[in-house]
Amino acid sequence: MTTAEETERTPEVAPANSSAVGLVAVIVAATDGEPRALTVQLSGQASGRSDGLPAGPLVPEHPTLERGLRAWVERQTHQRLGYVEQLYTFGDRDRQGEDTGGLHSLSVAYLALVREMRPAGLAEASWRNWYRYLPWEDWRAGRPESLPVIEGKLLAWAEGVGDPKLRRRREDRLGLTFGLCGGAWNEERVLERYELLFEAGLIPEAQGQSGIAHEHDIPVTGQPMALDHRRVLATAIGRLRGKIKYRPVVFELMPPTFTLFQLQRTVEALSGTNLHKQNFRRLVAQQGLVEETDGVTSGATGRPARLVRFRREVLLERPAPGFRLRPARRPA
Repeated sequence: MTTAEETERTPEVAPANSSAVGLVAVIVAATDGEPRALTVQLSGQASGRSDGLPAGPLVPEHPTLERGLRAWVERQTHQRLGYVEQLYTFGDRDRQGEDTGGLHSLSVAYLALVREMRPAGLAEASWRNWYRYLPWEDWRAGRPESLPVIEGKLLAWAEGVGDPKLRRRREDRLGLTFGLCGGAWNEERVLERYELLFEAGLIPEAQGQSGIAHEHDIPVTGQPMALDHRRVLATAIGRLRGKIKYRPVVFELMPPTFTLFQLQRTVEALSGTNLHKQNFRRLVAQQGLVEETDGVTSGATGRPARLVRFRREVLLERPAPGFRLRPARRPA
């Protein structure tokens, strides 16, 4: 029989296989041709307050994971979510989250798309351009300025091992992710690029996920995020870039009516590439993705343009309607 004194002296230790389950949301909007993610300020032991994603623990009053996520997002940001899909479950062996009491932390991540940027709600919540965190992913203005520096460091990392087989494997990965060593850039490999930078020790999160960075490094390696939230964001961007090619999810980000120019800018913002105007419009017409309305823009800043809307019948007409992207010629 255990006495009250013994109970007081003996700390409660969680079983070795115990885990805390958290919920985290990547909430995306596209406004004025820029992709934005909703962030909150999170406290960290080493870095003070850092940008993070809306998140919270799964608690007994949440009947489902998704309803729990929606509750946390609304509480933290005053956002009511529409389109939501489960993204991934993050549960590396050495992963611990905030306030888990030393428990292994599992995070179930979701991707949410909203049609417009509503006010963030709390002072700690704000909309941020997602290329603030992953600047090497934005090719719309040409080759990103950060890439030459990153590539030089990655090549040095690959060549800095004595084992020829390991060096070859690293070079192969550089080709698959960053298009080096004879490879080609694939805009969907956002997560692979981030994880390679992490493994090479080229981003602050690789140093214990502290989220600390020198100001002069941020234009190259991006603004860090709390915990592993930049990894979660990279996963969401890669998923969305792939999905817009075979599902019309981009229309979840558009207002009820819009111009073809606005639609093109949104697709370019998400994919990080420039698209040929006439080829894009031909693709939209061939796929039957939109239909014209009677409305036109005011023409206050230029020639009036016809307003169109998403044609929902396309969902019944073909199994994989989407944008088969053909980027404009990319600089070497």
